[in-house]
Parts: sequence; C-alpha cells; structure tokens
Amino acid sequence: MLVRFALAALLSAIAAVGDAAAAPWRPSHVVVVIEENHAYEQIIGSTDAPFLNDLAAEGALFTDAHGIRHPSQPNYLALFSGSTQGVTGDGTVRGTPLSTPNLGAALIAKGYSFAGYSEGLPDVGSLERSAHGGYVRKHNPWSDWQADEPGPNQLPAGANQPFKKFPADFYRLPTVAFVVPNLSHDQHGDGLTGDRTLIRDSDAWLKRNIGDYARWAMTHDSLLIVTWDEDDNDDSPANHIPMIMVGARVKPGKYDQRIDHYSVLRMIEDFYGLPRAGASAGAAPIVGAISE
Repeated sequence: MLVRFALAALLSAIAAVGDAAAAPWRPSHVVVVIEENHAYEQIIGSTDAPFLNDLAAEGALFTDAHGIRHPSQPNYLALFSGSTQGVTGDGTVRGTPLSTPNLGAALIAKGYSFAGYSEGLPDVGSLERSAHGGYVRKHNPWSDWQADEPGPNQLPAGANQPFKKFPADFYRLPTVAFVVPNLSHDQHGDGLTGDRTLIRDSDAWLKRNIGDYARWAMTHDSLLIVTWDEDDNDDSPANHIPMIMVGARVKPGKYDQRIDHYSVLRMIEDFYGLPRAGASAGAAPIVGAISE
C-alpha cells in the first residue's frame, strides 16, 4: 500500500513538473519601443545603427516583418488595439476617449499594469496634440482611450507618462510599457536632417536610454521589442520593417516568418492570458523565437 501511495505521489509530482515546464512564458516586464519610417534594408546592416545591429545579433531578428498601412498613426493604433480604429491619416482621432478593446485596459483588468512613455510629453496625462521638443500625439495611441472617469476599456491619466518618468529601477516598470522617442530620436525627423544623421542620432538615443534595460532584461525574465511603425515609402504595399526582440527567453537568430503589428500584439496578449483585441485574434502566432 505504501509503495502504491509513493508511486502515485511520484507520478503526480512528475505531472506537475511537466505542466510547469509546458506553461507559457509570462515575462516579468515587456518594453516595446516604436521607431519611425524606415525599411528593413535601411537599418539592418547599416553602419549608422551599431547599437540596433548589436541587438539584432544578440536577439531575434524578424526578416519578414511588416507595418499594417501608411501613414504612421494607424500602425500605432493597430499595435496597441488590434485595429486602426477606422483611422486612415495622422489627424486627431475622432470620438475620443475610445471605448474599444486595447492592450492597456486588458492588462489592467487582469491585474497587471501598463504605461506608455512618450519623450517630450509635457505632463502626466497631457492630451496636447504636440509640444516643444518633438512630441506628437499621433504617436501616442493610449492617449486616445484616456478618460477622467474610465469606462469600459478606457485608461487613467496615469497610464500616459512622459519618458522622463521611465524608471531607472527596472523592477518598478509596469508589466508592459511602450516607449516612443520624440521626432528627433525616432528616425522620423523634420525634413531638414539627413537620413544617416537621423539613424545615428536615434541609435545613440536608444543605446543611452534603452541599452541598460536590454542587458537587464536578459537576466531578469523580461523582454525588449524594438519595432518600426512603417517603412520609408508611402507607396510601398510591402511596408517591410525591422523587428528585433531581446530578452531572457529569446532564442538568438533570424526568423523568416511573416509577421505584423497584430502578431506582436497577439504574442503579448498570450503571455498574460488576455483576450485578443481586434485583428490580433486572426494573426499568426509568432513561433520559434521564444523558449517555453
């Protein structure tokens, strides 16, 4: 009888270990950085982007990643909410605060946390369209769900943070954070700066402001995603962009699976067992790059 009980206990323990091993990764923190308006071929292999290319060599480089459409704003909305929300341009989003599903609200509803950090945002919760220092609201999708008294799927002002509030102690980061550099540091530019200078300035900003987190993530069960909103050509149907992931369970290498912003959103939703928003439900899951 004792042998039978011991055997049953052993089998139960083995099953528990197997279940734990099969459990999907739930990163302690995910940071998503969004860059602007450059195609894969302009960044990967460029001597003007040494930090980004170091990240690509150390992590997962997706060689067939794509934006959703042109111009910029619909891509930000797609990555954050699984939908362009009917937006086709860069003008003010109508009907705000929106009440449709989005990543930030889904995280909060599940007991996790979210914040977006925008360089140049004047104050916490600011809804200004633009500000001195290169901030533009069209690159800040979570602000479109911000409400004084949050209703369904809406977000508090505290989710809308200036980048100067990005914590130096990475343990204090929210579960998922989005980072949007200003127009001088996101490779967008003002039309007056040469493209190579844009890339160099952005690369240096990322190394200075995100480099420590990239290293920390590898040893602290966390993840960094660097993506671009769209490529450099408004007439390009391919919209081929770079996409890089670095982190604790990222398997270094090049991955040729075709993915887009909806695929990235689905991956983050799956990490935390969130309902899939909009088109993320039909997006192909990202496979191979993350160890279970």
